[in-house]
Amino acid sequence: MASTKAPHPPLSTFSSKAGCACKIPQFDLSALLRHVPAGSDPNLLVGSALADDAAVYRLGGGQTIVQTIDFFTPVVDDPRLFGRIAATNALSDVYAMRGRPVLALAAVAFPMQVLPSEMLVEILRGGAEKVAEAGAVIGGGHSIDHDIPLYGLAVTGVVDEARVTRNAGAKPGDVLVLTRPLGIGVTIRAGRADSAASDGEGPAAKRKLSDAALDEAVAVMCTLNRAAVEAMEGFDVHAATDVTGFGLLGHALEMMEASGTTAVFSARSLPLLSQARRLASEGVAPGGSRGNVRNMKSRAAFGEGVTDEDVLLACDAQTSGGLLAAVAPGSEAGIGTVIGRLREGHSGRVLVK
Repeated sequence: MASTKAPHPPLSTFSSKAGCACKIPQFDLSALLRHVPAGSDPNLLVGSALADDAAVYRLGGGQTIVQTIDFFTPVVDDPRLFGRIAATNALSDVYAMRGRPVLALAAVAFPMQVLPSEMLVEILRGGAEKVAEAGAVIGGGHSIDHDIPLYGLAVTGVVDEARVTRNAGAKPGDVLVLTRPLGIGVTIRAGRADSAASDGEGPAAKRKLSDAALDEAVAVMCTLNRAAVEAMEGFDVHAATDVTGFGLLGHALEMMEASGTTAVFSARSLPLLSQARRLASEGVAPGGSRGNVRNMKSRAAFGEGVTDEDVLLACDAQTSGGLLAAVAPGSEAGIGTVIGRLREGHSGRVLVK
């Protein structure tokens, strides 16, 4: 007799905003944090004041620990892939500070009465695989029964105090280097299982998105930023951040405000996933990317010839994206793609030509 058990809904249908696109809007968050007392311990070298990716605490003897926590809603339907992507994304905060991850704790919410427990096992297995690949270990975690699936990690890393990179420190004349292509947000949006109920462009976008294009985005999201950090070894890296839910321009703005400089990007130099520009031209974008565009319109200047598609892709909400680094001229070889430079003076904006 055939089974009468109802099929479970796909993971990606549990939230209207998936991956890093589900972040609280950038400038709403900064306004809220102004009402929260900042840490005053002199050994807290990096806190939340300048919107850095992780906290850094001095232990003494030139050693520091790096700590972060990052979790989000499902960005793909495959539970093991979701675990891998979320873990990779959380580990990136430590890599952005040029730290080495050593310990992780899992944070998970799961609808136990709606989805099979085997899916939760796969999520946890996927995350554990990426932590092991990073050379770290999962020591435990915390879980709750909740109607929306969430998964991520609290990660602790170590780094020599002299090697720490943060948002502050970028200098006029520095080269801006991006280690991975943009377009994850628009590509994943086109491939989500619930795209038929999305903003109107979903059904057509999904029919036009090839498996190869989706696999390309997944491969980027599952790649640790460890190699990018290793490529920086021996070079003069002044500042770094990972590019995630606030998009390239949003995270660059945080770096510029912390460093007191102005970034000038070349729209045509931005590396993109293979289908990203086409999808952007068809209006495909997650809500987080559209929100980023609205936020950046008054905080960025766009030169003649910069298209709406250029703006959307520069603001696209990335999940487990690459690193943006400000390096001294001559230090960019082998790190990534040169996408701009820094100039003197802080206008409170980033410029795109």
